[in-house]
Amino acid sequence: MTDPITCVVADDHPAMLTAVAEILGRSGFEVVGRARDGAEALGLIESEKPALAIVDIRMPQLSGIEVAIRVATTAPGTAIVFYTAFGDRALLSEALDVGARGFVLKEAPLADLVRAAERVAAGEAYVDPVLAGVLVSSHFTDRAPSLTQREREVLRLLADGLANEEIGKTLHISPETVRTHVRKAMAKLEADTRTQAVATALRQSIIS
Repeated sequence: MTDPITCVVADDHPAMLTAVAEILGRSGFEVVGRARDGAEALGLIESEKPALAIVDIRMPQLSGIEVAIRVATTAPGTAIVFYTAFGDRALLSEALDVGARGFVLKEAPLADLVRAAERVAAGEAYVDPVLAGVLVSSHFTDRAPSLTQREREVLRLLADGLANEEIGKTLHISPETVRTHVRKAMAKLEADTRTQAVATALRQSIIS
């Protein structure tokens, strides 16, 4: 007998949290922790060091993306599977950037989540079939500009109305570095102004 695969589940909806934890338990996983927000999820993952963490992307305290970024340093042995109601291209791209091994939409059957967990636990990757087409479509690979994670973060904060200095403080970089990221993003998006760059990135779902 092999030891069961340990797992932490994080979701701010109690019913969803219970449903996911129960089906994973019935499928042979050992659920070692349940979290209702991102901060609690991070604490559980760091203390339990599970093989797997099923994490909602939109949560209070810390987002799933922020949890994944921190876990990459503090619990690198834990594979992250995002389970989310939001399936836009920008989110998928960001999830892959931060090292997520799985991405499952909540509209999918729970059996798909179990399949994703099994594949990721076996060292493979899993992207929801609804989104897999996004990754291989010529529109995405050929026409969508490839922005770095930091360039997208800067544009997203610009979209929120922050100035260079405020963005720098938020991301712990200098205002000059912020300007450099903006210039590079503008060039990639063929935008004449930073406002145009933000509008193009939103329209093309490069940021959300």
